[in-house]
Amino acid sequence: MRTTNLLLLTVALMASPRRAATQTVDHFAAQVREQETAFASTMAERDLGSFLSYVSDEAVFFTGKVLRGVEAIEVGWSPFFEGESAPFSWKPESVEVLDSGTLALSSGPVLDPGGNQIGTFNSVWRLEPDGRWRVVFDKGCPPCDCPE
Repeated sequence: MRTTNLLLLTVALMASPRRAATQTVDHFAAQVREQETAFASTMAERDLGSFLSYVSDEAVFFTGKVLRGVEAIEVGWSPFFEGESAPFSWKPESVEVLDSGTLALSSGPVLDPGGNQIGTFNSVWRLEPDGRWRVVFDKGCPPCDCPE
């Protein structure tokens, strides 16, 4: 009887950390999805300042040429914020987070103003020391019909 109880206790303790880790990863993925969605809304709202608040100081964006740092990204992306209408939009479809909860990948479609997919974005998010998720790498590419 004691052996059975000890065995059941051991199994329960071993299973608990796995369940907790999964919940943590899911929690972080939800945070990143929320941040990506808010990040995308800055384009629709035509708010470059808010857009930049989601970008890490040492971020690297690939937009034909490599933009290193928030200042270069501001210069490179400011033309996309000119005019009354956004030239494109994006939304996260897939978010994966490391078990450590420190890095995440978000990807999904890039859409033209008519809602047609014109590309796919891939953003790497990092949980920064101030507790906020910020983009550290961003790269778009043409749409892909590749199997996942």
